[in-house]
Amino acid sequence: QVQLVESGGGLVQPGGSLRLSCEASTSSFSWYVMGWYRQAPGKERELVARITPGYSTSYADSVKGRFTISRDHAKHTVYLQMNSLKPDDTAVYHCNAHHMMNRDDYWGQGTQVTVSS
Repeated sequence: QVQLVESGGGLVQPGGSLRLSCEASTSSFSWYVMGWYRQAPGKERELVARITPGYSTSYADSVKGRFTISRDHAKHTVYLQMNSLKPDDTAVYHCNAHHMMNRDDYWGQGTQVTVSS
């Protein structure tokens, strides 16, 4: 069982920045594709960004050029740097870990991001 602990959410004005962190409780961190998803009220959960163990990244079109996902294997942590935030980015952001071999999936409890003036 892998526990994912997110941090870094909060309230920010439009145009501002936040950095989310997600620490994974596993020594097999290098076997996991790490992702950030978000779910706004009344909407389905959507993929925001994903990073492979080899540092390949992919992003939702809505965040390209504004968000950056990264990972630190030594710290078992994945980050999401969010710049130029918009009110539409308001959501609960969840960290996900997907094992590349056995396909196990783990989720964090989520962290609230609110973009409002």
